[in-house]
Amino acid sequence: MNAVVRKSANPVWLVLLLLVLGSNLMLYRTEFGDYVLSDASEGVVLGSLFDLAIVAPLLFLAWRRAITLKGFLFGSATGLIVARFLIPAEWLGSYAPITYIGFAAEGALLLLELVLVVSLFVYLPRILRTTREDTKPLLFAFPEAVDLHIRSHPIVHAFCSEMLMFYYAFVSWKKKPLLTEDAFTLHRKTSHMAMQLMLIHAIIIETIGIHWWLHEKSLILSIILLILNVYSVIYFIADMQAVRLNPAVFGCDRLYLSLGMANRMEIRYSDIAEMVTGGEELSAKRSKDTAEFIARDFEEGCPDILIKLKRPVSATLFMGIRKPYRTVAIKVDEKDAFIRRLKTELDAN
Repeated sequence: MNAVVRKSANPVWLVLLLLVLGSNLMLYRTEFGDYVLSDASEGVVLGSLFDLAIVAPLLFLAWRRAITLKGFLFGSATGLIVARFLIPAEWLGSYAPITYIGFAAEGALLLLELVLVVSLFVYLPRILRTTREDTKPLLFAFPEAVDLHIRSHPIVHAFCSEMLMFYYAFVSWKKKPLLTEDAFTLHRKTSHMAMQLMLIHAIIIETIGIHWWLHEKSLILSIILLILNVYSVIYFIADMQAVRLNPAVFGCDRLYLSLGMANRMEIRYSDIAEMVTGGEELSAKRSKDTAEFIARDFEEGCPDILIKLKRPVSATLFMGIRKPYRTVAIKVDEKDAFIRRLKTELDAN
């Protein structure tokens, strides 16, 4: 397993990356580039291949501060493909076969991802059986069952997220939230559901109006816009259902937090360093390292509790993307009861 280091992105690496890409673009798409290539084309082309396949991927990974061997190999393959289309064939000459390595590598990665997607559906009966046997909320149980039976991969997480979206949008309407003494809602005392409905209505009205106007201008563009709008409506409906059916739940050794399809997190009690329930920290502007579980409202919501963690804990966001956080801000309907319960769990651990 590759070690991944993630910190705030450094803009210096981004500037260097843009300089590398810009200089190569200028070489092959401007008159100045034609002058340079006419004198020493072979050496310049070799240098461009080195830039796009080695230097640019390293600069991108350095900018993102997420350096992995897999990321470098993927970046190198992408760089070779870019070189194939950027550098004219007459200048590429004998170096053309090198660029096909990029196509082969990308094809192999695509095939691997396709195998993973197919395996997701092959193992789906086992995954569903494991999910039903799990006592955790569905938003957490299903992805964990997928990881148990299939190799963890971003494409699998994305498909898993989409399957959950369609489940909540079309299958979950007869379900009722299990509001036990361990569950605490985050949305009932806010205007979250009303705002979601307003967004859905706005998208539908925009679809009807703009689609027919755009249909006469560009059929393809109007169809693409229609598909995106339909997807957006399905997503917002699923998000409303996910919020309604998945309150915050206290488990045996961890707290399960979720707010819709694109924001969920499980926090072990042993990972909590401090719980802040009052003072200026709650109203102060929160950093990028803060995961927010605050339902939408017509006014900006202020958290009731701020949980500081001993180490970064990953939250699952849109399309199954995972991001680590050091602080968690929560606004809950039953504030006092939630704080008492959390203090009890922290004292017990």
